[in-house]
Amino acid sequence: MLKRYFHNLYLNCHSYFSLRYGVLAVDELVQLAKEHGIGTLALTDIHSSSACYDFARACRAAGIRPVVGMEFRRQGELLYVALAKNARGFAEINRFYADYALQKRPFPDLPPAWSHAFVVYPWKRQDRSSLSEHEFLGVQAHEARHLLRSPYRHRQDKLVVLQPLTFTSKRGHNLHRLLRAIDLNVLLSKLPASQHEAAEQAFMPPGQLCQHFEDYPQILQNTEKLLEACSFEVDFEQNRTRQTYTGGKYEDMLLLEKLVFDGLQKRYGPRHAEARRRLESELNIIDQLDFNAYFLITWDFVNYGRSRGFFHVGRGSGANSVAAYCLGITDVDPIELDLYFERFLNPRRTSPPDFDIDYSWKERDEIIEYIFRRYRHSHTALLATYTRFKGKAGIRELGKVFGLPKGEIDGLIARRHQPGGLDKLQRQVLGYAGLLEGMPNHLGIHAGGILISEAPITHYTALNMPPKGFQTTHFDMYVAEEIGLHKFDVLSQRGLGHIQETVEIIRQNQQKAVDIHQVEQFKQDPKVKALLARGESVGCFYVESPAMRQLLCKLGCTDYRGLVAASSIIRPGVARSGMMRTYIERHNGQPFTYLHLRLGELLAETYGVMVYQEDVIRVVHGFAGLSLAEADLLRRAMSGKSRSKQEFDEIAGRFFQACRDQGYDEALSQELWRQIESFAGYSFSKAHSASFAVESFQSLYLKAHFPLEFMVGVINNFGGFYDVEIYLHEARRWGAQVHAPCVQHSGYLTSISGKDIYLGFVHLKSLNGQIAREIAAERRRRGAFAGMADFVRRIAISREQMEILIRIGAFRFTGRSKYSLLWEMNYHLRQQKARQPDVLFVPAEGDFDIPELEVLPLEDAYDQMELLGFPLCSPFSLIPALPEGCVCQKDLSACLNQQVRILGYLICTKTTTTVKGDPMIFANFLDQQGCTFDVTLFPGTARKRPFAGRGLYLISGKVVQEFGHYSIELTAIQKYLYLPDPRLQDKGAAHTSAEQKIGKR
Repeated sequence: MLKRYFHNLYLNCHSYFSLRYGVLAVDELVQLAKEHGIGTLALTDIHSSSACYDFARACRAAGIRPVVGMEFRRQGELLYVALAKNARGFAEINRFYADYALQKRPFPDLPPAWSHAFVVYPWKRQDRSSLSEHEFLGVQAHEARHLLRSPYRHRQDKLVVLQPLTFTSKRGHNLHRLLRAIDLNVLLSKLPASQHEAAEQAFMPPGQLCQHFEDYPQILQNTEKLLEACSFEVDFEQNRTRQTYTGGKYEDMLLLEKLVFDGLQKRYGPRHAEARRRLESELNIIDQLDFNAYFLITWDFVNYGRSRGFFHVGRGSGANSVAAYCLGITDVDPIELDLYFERFLNPRRTSPPDFDIDYSWKERDEIIEYIFRRYRHSHTALLATYTRFKGKAGIRELGKVFGLPKGEIDGLIARRHQPGGLDKLQRQVLGYAGLLEGMPNHLGIHAGGILISEAPITHYTALNMPPKGFQTTHFDMYVAEEIGLHKFDVLSQRGLGHIQETVEIIRQNQQKAVDIHQVEQFKQDPKVKALLARGESVGCFYVESPAMRQLLCKLGCTDYRGLVAASSIIRPGVARSGMMRTYIERHNGQPFTYLHLRLGELLAETYGVMVYQEDVIRVVHGFAGLSLAEADLLRRAMSGKSRSKQEFDEIAGRFFQACRDQGYDEALSQELWRQIESFAGYSFSKAHSASFAVESFQSLYLKAHFPLEFMVGVINNFGGFYDVEIYLHEARRWGAQVHAPCVQHSGYLTSISGKDIYLGFVHLKSLNGQIAREIAAERRRRGAFAGMADFVRRIAISREQMEILIRIGAFRFTGRSKYSLLWEMNYHLRQQKARQPDVLFVPAEGDFDIPELEVLPLEDAYDQMELLGFPLCSPFSLIPALPEGCVCQKDLSACLNQQVRILGYLICTKTTTTVKGDPMIFANFLDQQGCTFDVTLFPGTARKRPFAGRGLYLISGKVVQEFGHYSIELTAIQKYLYLPDPRLQDKGAAHTSAEQKIGKR
C-alpha cells in the first residue's frame, strides 16, 4: 500500500502541436493538470518544439512548473523521449533534431550522450542492458505487470513512469485516430493499431496512475525526482535578437549616426532644420531602445541588394522614420506626409517594430541567401506559420478517411450550414470537423520573416527544412515576438519585378535608360497625372483593379497625397463601414459637420474620416484619452497581429469608460467604436499606403511613357490582377501588334521588337518547358531556322509537341498553311528518326508537292483558345454579327438614367454580400472599342448566377453616375455564343460569309 499519492508523474504529454497526433490545446493541457493538483508537467511533443513557450507561459500563470522536451520516432515507432534539464538541455535537444531533420535523415536508435538532458526509452527497449546516468527506461501503466518477469525488477533505480497524455475521453481518442488516418492518408478502417494509441491510454488521474505502481513506489519516486531535476525558465523580457552589427554597441551607434547624417545631405540638403531635428530625436530613441543593430542590419542587406542592381520597396510603419529614409531603406519622405516616428518606435510601444522590405520575386531568394551567409546559418532561420484545419478543408480530409466519395464530400461541404437531412456518418464528419477547426495541421513558412539571433538559433527552437531550402523555426511570429526575437521581413511581390523588367526592356527596345528612382519627378509628370485622373491604371501596382480604378475616377485623383489616401480607403474595413463613401463625398465638396470639434482637430486632413491606423490611434489617444501603450495594443488588433480577442474586448471597455469619464455622448462613442471595429484585420498605416503609392507612381510613369514595354514587363512577371489576355488587349489599345508564338522571334517569355509583341512559348499550355527554352537558346547559338527540316534537325522534339507549335502558327514564316505543315512534319520526323546521328553533311531543304489547304481565321482563333486559353483576335469578331442598337462605353455619359444595351467581353467579377447577407456582383467588361465598363448586379439578378465563364454578353441596364464615374445597373443579360468551331465541320460548309467577315475584322 502506498503511503502517499504522487502527483508529478507526467513526463510524456502531447499537445496538438504533435501534428496530426495530439488533440489538446496547450491551455487545455495545463488546465487539466491544475484541476488534478499536478505541480510539475512535461511537454514532449512529437518532433516539435512549437508549443514550448506558450506552455511555459501558461504553466507560470497556473502555478505549475514547466518541463519541456521532445519525443522522437522513426516511421511512427517510438524511439525515446528527451527531457531538458535546463535551457542548455533544450538547446541540445533542438540541435540534435535539427541535425537530422535538416538533412532528411532518420533518427538513430540512440541519441547522443547529452550533458543537460535526460533520455527515457520505452519499455520495449529492455535490450538496453546498461543505461548511463542520464538514461532511463519508461513503463506505462499497463506494462507494470510485466516487471515481475523482467531483469529490471532488480534495477528499479533506472525505471520511471512513461504514461502518455494525448487525449482525455473517448471522443478525444476518436479524433486522435482520425488525425492519424489523415496523416497516413488511409481509411480509418485500415489504420494500423501500431500507428495510434489505444483507448485505454486516455488520461489517468494521479491516484489511478499510482495504483498501477503501488507495488513499485520507487518508480513513482524516480519519476518525481526526474521531473524535479528539470526546469524551463523563460525570461520573456529578454532581447534575443542579434545585439550588434559591428561587434560593439557603441560602435554601432557611431556608425548609424554617420550613415544617417550622410543620407540627410542627399535626401534633404544641408539646411533642412526640421529633418535634422527629427533625425536627432529618432537616433536618441533608437539608441535608448537598443535598435541600432536592427537598423544597421536592415541597411546592410538593402545595400547588398542595391549593389546587385535589385529594386526594393521599404514599407510598413518603418516608412515613418526619417532615419530609414536617409539610410535608403525607404523612399517615403515622412516629413512631406507628416508621418510621426513614434508610430514606428516609441518607449511605450508594446511590440517590436519591423521593416517590410519588398524585392522582386526573382531576387528575393538571393537576398535571403546573403542574410544567411552574412549572419551565419547557425544564427539565422525563417519564421514558421501554423497552417490550421479550417472549414471546408477539414470536412474534405475527414470525408476521405471515412471513405466518402468525392461527390458526396462536395455535397456535404455545400450543405454544411444546413445539417437537416444528413445521415449519421455525414453528421459525424461535420461534428469532428468542428473539433478539428483551428487545430494546427502542418507547419508553413511565413511570407518573409527572418530571425537573426544572438545565440545559435537552436537555443530557442528546433528547425525544419522545407522545400524552399532555408531552415525554418518551429514557432510563429507571435512566439518570436514574445521571447524577444525581432523579425526582419524580406518579402517578394510581382509589382517590383515588372518595374525592373520594364526598365530593362526599354533599354533593349528603345536604347533608353530610365532612372526609376526619380519619384519626385514622376509625381509632377502631366502624363502620369492624366492616367491617374482617368483611372487608366491597368497593369500598375496596387491601382489596377476595377474597384481601384473606379475610386481614382471618383476622387479625380491627380497627386501623391490623393493616391496615398486612395490606397488606404479601398481596404475592405473602410469601404464596408461606409467611411469610404463619406470620404469621397467630402473630398468632392459635400458640406459636412464633424462629429465633435476635437475630431476636427485630429482628423482635418481626412475630412473627419478615419482612414489610416494612425487616425484610429489619434482618436483613441487624443480623443478618448487612452495611453499610447493601449493605443498600440489596439493597432495590433486592427492589423490582425494580436492573438487575443480578449485584449481587443478589454480595450473596447476601457475606451467606452474613458469616453464616459470625459463626458462624451454615448451615441458618439458608439459611432466612433463602430468605425474603429470596421478596421479590424484590414487597416493600413499611412506609411504603408505611402510606400505603395511610390511604387504605383513608378508603374504609372512607365505606362505613361513606355506603354508597350510596360505591358510586356507585366505579362512576363505574371501575378497581376488580370489574365494575360487582358494585358494583351491593353497593349493593342496602346498601339501594339500582337503576334502568336513564333520559332523565329519568340522566347520562353514574351518579347517586343519595335511595336511588335511576340507571345512567349511559356503561354502554350501543353508545350514542354524545356523545349520552350531550347528553341530560343538554339536560335541564339546558331541563328534563325531555315525551315521545318532545319528545326527538326536542331531541336529534339516529339510529334505531339510539334503539332502544338504548328497549330499555334509558330512556323508561319515558311508561308505554308498549318495543314501543309502537318503533312511535312510527318515526313521530317520520320527522316530524322531514320537518319544516322553522325552525319557530316546536312542535305538542303527539299521542296514538297503538298496541296495547300486553306485555314480559316476562325480555325486559328479556336486553336488559340485551345492552346493559349484565349483568342489573339478581337472576341467581337467571333460572333456572326454585332447586335443592333448597342452603345459603347464612350456613349454612357450621354445616356444617363436611360436604359441601354451594350455588348461586353467579361473581364472579371467580384461577388460580395449586402448587410442583410444577400449576394451582389460587380462585373467588369471590355467593349468592342477596347474600353472597360462596370456593371452592378443587385441581389435579384445576382442570385440567378448569370455568368457562364469568359465570353461575350449582351447587357441591358440603366446608366447611372456617381462622382463622375458612369456604370450600368443590370436588368437583363444574355451570353452571346461564338460561331461554331469550323474544325468540327465539313470544310466546304465552313466557308460562309460570316467566316469571311471574321478575316476582315
